[in-house]
Amino acid sequence: MLKGKKILVGVTAGIAAYKVANLVRLFIKKGAEIKVVMTPDAQTFVSPHTLSVLSKNKVEIDFFSQEKEWNNHVHIAMWADAFVIAPCTANTIAKMASGVCDNLLLTTYLSARCKVYVAPAMDVDMYHHPTSQSNLKKIVSFGNVIIPPETGELASGLHGEGRMAEPENIVLFLEKGFETHGSFKGKKVLITAGPTYEEIDPVRFIGNRSTGKMGIALANAFAHEGADVTLVLGPTHLSPNNTVTCIRVESSNEMYEHCTNLFKSTDVAIMSAAVADYKAAEYSHQKIKKKEANLKLNLTKNIDILAELGKQKKKQCLVGFALETENVIEYAKQKIKAKNLDFIVANSLQDSGAGFAMDTNKISIIDNKGKVFDYGLKSKEDVAKDILNFTLSYLKK
Repeated sequence: MLKGKKILVGVTAGIAAYKVANLVRLFIKKGAEIKVVMTPDAQTFVSPHTLSVLSKNKVEIDFFSQEKEWNNHVHIAMWADAFVIAPCTANTIAKMASGVCDNLLLTTYLSARCKVYVAPAMDVDMYHHPTSQSNLKKIVSFGNVIIPPETGELASGLHGEGRMAEPENIVLFLEKGFETHGSFKGKKVLITAGPTYEEIDPVRFIGNRSTGKMGIALANAFAHEGADVTLVLGPTHLSPNNTVTCIRVESSNEMYEHCTNLFKSTDVAIMSAAVADYKAAEYSHQKIKKKEANLKLNLTKNIDILAELGKQKKKQCLVGFALETENVIEYAKQKIKAKNLDFIVANSLQDSGAGFAMDTNKISIIDNKGKVFDYGLKSKEDVAKDILNFTLSYLKK
């Protein structure tokens, strides 16, 4: 599973850093390509020269090299297929939770698009302190994966939970993370996400509060299962994993063009984007000046992308999304018939923790026979897995 994978190893200032030499050696034996980034204080516990020799790459520590060249944390982060921080001290975990980036390792972490694995290492009381537990929960909510610490004798002489996982177990953890179960291998999946912006003039537009988080989570989930995923993504600062082909668009017309071109060769299409229903009837090439007390803006309907794909559908599995403020199930059922959908994912803005810009969502899935499947409040990553599993079950019928 690790052969040919690019793994970035982050080392912080904990006594368990002495184990990193063996961790790097094990990764290399598995065929992985390794780079190491360290905090300055981590050098107290393990030699950068040792890790450089083992990894066959220069170890990055400072923002600037001795030659005064800038060590670009963005390039380091973009290089990696996975980033494992081992050991990860309570101090670094707290900074990760708060967005502090006062060393190269932390700036690299904030730039990482790949999966980040965290192997905590600290004394038992530090590990169980409410602050540490709160910080761990917080970084998990960001999508990071915790490699659970082990129980045993600690550097303080105490016995308890807090030991960094053994290198062999960290390697197994990453192998499991890289394992592609392949349930969608060979399938082409089209996903839309984010808002659309419909121009009024060079300054203003019609839009909505969608961030694309749900659609991006879906794209990542299907790609992990071996699918060839294309994500048509509206305006957002977020990005999918580098295993996803991402086409960025702005308007509903752009999204429509890409979707109709891709749909013919698609096996599964999931339209999770919050496409604007209306656009300005006439675009003003100059900024509209504030003159009168009232301004009338004439709007015209946008093309209904989902409905158009429903008309073109042959053997594709077509999935819609319905975000409502009332009569959620009733309106969603109407959309299934009107747009020729296989099933629809419905949620309500009235539910706490659901809707735009949230890290969580609460959904119901309704199939084309009208059967409703309710799910509880979960992270959007877990919701994406639920939708993926439902899709898999549906296709097997």
